[in-house]
Amino acid sequence: MAAGAVCSAALAALTAVPAQAQEPEHRAPHWELKDTGASGVRFRGLSAVSRDTAWVAGTGGTVLRTTDGGASWRNVSPPGASDLQFRDIEAFDARRAVVLAIGEGEASRVYRTDDGGVTWTESFRNTDTKAFYDCLTFFDRRHGLAVSDPVDGKFRILSTGDGGRSWKVLPGDGMPAALDGEAGFAASGQCLVASGPSDVWLATGGGARARVLHSADRGLTWTAGDTPVPVGDPAKGVFALAFRDRTHGLAVGGDYRPDQSSPRAAARTADGGRTWQPAAEPPSAYRSGAAWLPHSRTAALAVGPTGTDLTTDGGRTWHTVDTGSYDTVDCTPDLGCWAAGEQGRVARLEL
Repeated sequence: MAAGAVCSAALAALTAVPAQAQEPEHRAPHWELKDTGASGVRFRGLSAVSRDTAWVAGTGGTVLRTTDGGASWRNVSPPGASDLQFRDIEAFDARRAVVLAIGEGEASRVYRTDDGGVTWTESFRNTDTKAFYDCLTFFDRRHGLAVSDPVDGKFRILSTGDGGRSWKVLPGDGMPAALDGEAGFAASGQCLVASGPSDVWLATGGGARARVLHSADRGLTWTAGDTPVPVGDPAKGVFALAFRDRTHGLAVGGDYRPDQSSPRAAARTADGGRTWQPAAEPPSAYRSGAAWLPHSRTAALAVGPTGTDLTTDGGRTWHTVDTGSYDTVDCTPDLGCWAAGEQGRVARLEL
């Protein structure tokens, strides 16, 4: 059966019967937890390479890698990084990956490995006390960007053209002024996402409006579009983006504080982020990660500390399909969807 047909059949099963109501041998597609052996780590960085290979990055400078579908995990953390907080990782295959540590000043760093994490090279260390890097993304195996919260009134963009081996700060001339209090969220590695060879989007919150900034030239010039996601507080805004092509995208977020509600916490665009429409039925709570299902033009997942939501109509309506806690989610063309979060939780979607 073709991958697209498999995905369609799996989606039908996913929305048909709650997994807990079925016998194990007849369960619908569901998250299957994988034992990482890292219960004290929160994994907000995730990069799925395939159904077999995935990388996760988190607190305590921890990086793990699996090449057997999560049956076993190898601790490939960079040496001397135990004080760092890894929030994003981008892997090109089972051997090559780039990981971002977040924080003020020199806490923001980038490392790269070419041998599956046996050795790492620190390729960037922030020396500007006003900068705080949140997320990174790649267009291809060579070209990528990282984003810092505003410095001197504008978001700062870091660029690489050699796969993360070296970085340079891009000129800020093409970046619109940041709103008062506006920032990115280092919650899932998905506040900066790319699609295709040159398009990239940046999600924001904390200001008077939750915005999505778009660049069509790899970060040199940007335009800003307002979203209907509520803001007006440092804890509110758009936390994650997912684009299936250069025009169709999803935004999820809300208020990350567990005692606060998150109404209208999802939106969608069909024009590359120029305009955004609120979901008619948004997720029931704050969501920090999102990913389109492979081989589908209308299905996507959103995850957060209180559960996973599924849309099958391009983000118009969302329905909770799991109540497990996850911070981030990523999918691959071979139907390899992975999620990661607190207490060392990593799961693969079993179809």
